Formats: sequence, C-alpha cells, structure tokens
Amino acid sequence: MISLNNLTIHELHELLKNKETTSVEITNNYLEKIKQKDALLNSYLYVDFAGALEQAEQTDEYIKKIENALNTDFPYLTGIPLSIKDIFLMKGKKTTCASKILENFISPYDSTVVKKLKENNFVFLGKANMDEFAMGSSTENSAFKTTKNPWDIKRVPGGSSGGSAASVSADLCAGSFGTDTGGSIRQPASLCGVVGLKPTYGMVSRYGIIAFSSSLDQAGPIAKDVLDSAILLDAVAGFDGFDQTSRKFKIKKYSDIVKKADKSKVKGLKIGIPKEFLSEGLDSEILSNIQEIKNNLKELGAEIVEISLPDTAYSIAAYYVIATSEASSNLERYDGIRYGLRSVKNGPDNDIDSPVGLNNGSLDKRNHTNLEEIYINSRTAGFGNEVKRRIMLGTFALSAGYYDAYYKKAALIRKLIIKNYKDAFGKVDLIIGPTSPTAAFLIGEKANDPLSMYLSDIYTISVNLAYLPAMSIPSGITGKNNPNGAELPIGLQIIAPWCSEDKMLETAKIIEDIVDFRKKYQPNTNF
Repeated sequence: MISLNNLTIHELHELLKNKETTSVEITNNYLEKIKQKDALLNSYLYVDFAGALEQAEQTDEYIKKIENALNTDFPYLTGIPLSIKDIFLMKGKKTTCASKILENFISPYDSTVVKKLKENNFVFLGKANMDEFAMGSSTENSAFKTTKNPWDIKRVPGGSSGGSAASVSADLCAGSFGTDTGGSIRQPASLCGVVGLKPTYGMVSRYGIIAFSSSLDQAGPIAKDVLDSAILLDAVAGFDGFDQTSRKFKIKKYSDIVKKADKSKVKGLKIGIPKEFLSEGLDSEILSNIQEIKNNLKELGAEIVEISLPDTAYSIAAYYVIATSEASSNLERYDGIRYGLRSVKNGPDNDIDSPVGLNNGSLDKRNHTNLEEIYINSRTAGFGNEVKRRIMLGTFALSAGYYDAYYKKAALIRKLIIKNYKDAFGKVDLIIGPTSPTAAFLIGEKANDPLSMYLSDIYTISVNLAYLPAMSIPSGITGKNNPNGAELPIGLQIIAPWCSEDKMLETAKIIEDIVDFRKKYQPNTNF
C-alpha cells in the first residue's frame, strides 16, 4: 500500500487522479494521526471526525461520476482534507475565535473562503487553534489550550495562526487557511518550517471572517510547499461583492506559474535587502542564512541591491495604535446581549460565578440589575488579558484628547511606510529578508512580556500597513553547526509589489528548489 504520510496537496491529487488511493483513505490517515498526536500538540480546537469521513465518501462518489461522464480532471482540492483557523465562519459549526466569549457560538452562514473551498469539494477536518481574536504571536493567548511546535514541543508554533501552521507541519492535514493582520500567517509558518502566504489586501474576501483590524486583516494559505500555497490561493482569490474591501484584481492561475518556474528567470532580477531588516536583534544564524540565500541568488544572475525602508522603524508603534483602535471598535459587538457569552452572578457579593452562553437576547433580571452590568461582567469574564489590553489601548488612542497625538500620527506613519515601499519597488523587483528575528522560542518565555512578544512581528508588520503581498518559505535550520543547539526552522520572507503574487511565487519556488528544505529536514513527530 502507498504511504500517504508527508504528501503535498499536488501529490495527493495525482494519487486520486490515478486511482491509487481514495479520499476516504487519505482522510482516515489524517484522522488517525490526529487521534495519536494532537492530544499533546493541541493544533485543533475541534475535529469533525464523522463529518470529514462523510464528506470524503461523497467526494469519492463525485470523482467516479465526473470521470465516467466527462473523462476529465477535477479540481486540485477535491477530496483533500484541510484544517481551517477558528476565525472563519462555517455554517452549522462552532466558531470561537479561541475566546470564551464565543465558546458556544454556532456559525449561521459560510465565510466566502469556506464557500469557495466547498465549491472545490475539499474535506473539512476541523478548526485550528489560534490566539484569541488573532491577537498574539505564540498561540499562548488561546482561551482553551496552548499549541506546541512540532519541531520541539517545549516551544511555541508562532501566532496567531499557530494551530494552522502546527497542523500542516505535523502532517495532521494537507494544508490550512489562516489570517494575517501583522504577520499571523508568515511568522508561524517560519517557526514551524512551512510555507505561509499573505496576499495583497483585498485579493481574498474577508466576508465571514471575524474581524480584528479591518484595514489590516487578510486571509491566506499555509502549506507544505510553494506549489500547494499557489493551489490554495487559486481556490479562494477573487472579487466578492459581500466584502467592501474586496478589489477587482486581474487574478492569474498561480499554480501554473509555479509549475513553470525556472532558475533562468532569476537572471537580471533585482532583489532588494533592506538594511533595517538586518539590524541589531536578528539572530546570527538567521543572518547567516539570509547571506547564503543572497549568494545563491547572485550565482543565478540576480542583482542584489541594498535598500532602505527608513520609516519601517516606526511600524510596530503605528501598527499597535491602528490595530488596537480598529479592534476596540470591532469587539464592541460582544456585549452579552445579542450573542455569545453572558455572565451569571450569584451570591451576596455579586461575584461572577460562572459564565454561560445565552443567545436569546433577554435580560436575566435575576442575575443583573441593569444593562451596563451585563456588558461589564460579560466582557470581563469572556475576554482574555491580551484582548482586554488591546481594547484598552485602542479606546485610549481613539479618545477625544488623544486622537491627534496617537491615531492620526499612526495613520501618517502608515502613509510614509507605503511611500518607502513604493520608492523601493521603483528600484527593485522583489524584497527579501527574515520573517522572524528568532527561531521558535520557549512556551512561557515571552508570555509576561508583551513588548518582547510584539517584537516577534518586527519584519512582517510593515507589509500589512502597506497592503502588500508577502510570503514566508523555509530557508534553513538553526543549530546544524552547534551540537547543543536546537534544530529549528528558519523562514525567508519575500515581499512583492502590490498584486504581484505571480513574481513572488515564481521566485519562491526557485529558492525552494535551491534550499530543498522538505527533503533535508522534517520535524520529529515522535512525541
């Protein structure tokens, strides 16, 4: 029997097409591994064991019908099991955003991303863990469990899409979808040794995605290789009238572009490396890896150009004003009245005894004396510390006395960062640099140091502020020359001009072939 372990989406598709396996066999293989591994890894919040097998059976019947009737190929994702970050609405399924306040919330409709995946006949395995409301860089902020890194279970997988990245890295699904507000796809992809792609803002619909920061959020794929990331992007990219931020881009068949990628296309390519991305705070092994990639590209005929993005030095400060301001507004809807958790008070001290989910919208006068009390107690019980911290920051930044000093100033810095990138792309075709300043850090190492945690996204945040596409691909490993060092993956970030995913993916595929990461390195999943 053919081994179904550690296969990519395109490899599984070929097996299905050639009748060497079935979707049921593939799905069963993932479900068995989830049973064996995920009790410790915690990459999933919810696994749909029965539903996944039912979908797989239906898909196998569908494949037989279209092959017999049309003698034609079927979409890449047909019969392919995927995980989905628990931020995407899926009709009839729980969507919690890893928050107690939405613990019992059942989605009333499908997000556009899920709708498009269903049109491609994918198999839904389950919802992946994440930082609560996508606020975090380690998945330690989940209200329910802490996801571990498959390369070293004492370490974080990154965040906020840490469950998605860990499930792909540990081969507990064929691929996944996450969201990226300041690096939440790319940073966990880097830390888990997989590919993470943040498309141009507006290329993938945000409809049905629980909002964190509306001008920064973007959905994208997490995959085992570059071709898989292109296949997943092909499935979900495109204009959506339900999303006011959606744009009518000229969408290309990105998987075809990746298949045709050739090393000869690097010749004459101008690739910029920002000096600000190689500054103090970058791990020395990651710096050496960037230099190695630079030399490989030069050998293929690329022109390496040192560039400057001077205003990206202020990107973290600007980001945490803009993102928290938008979050404080977006999260106002969670009030204990319309849906989600409502606190219950008992006893003479009116302490919150236990939060329960009440969705009928009625005022429970036995437990609360007024509406304001419901708001305060429900939000106190329902939100975690990091979410509360960001709501407070955003509320402060938007307050009448501080709007000009903080929010307005952050918006001006955002314009400067956009101009920095525009000027840079007048000189170069692509920009490369590190995805993360370090490899995966230990669980708990930064949990009580918010500023240190925020710096985890220092190289990714400016891309979101500028609305640009970027991706992280595995480019090497730490500790290979140090017998006492942990062998952990390193991610290379590739940044492209607005709506230039084609050039970005093509170059990513060429670098992937040079590095040959998947053949050389795999996480130790014997935990």
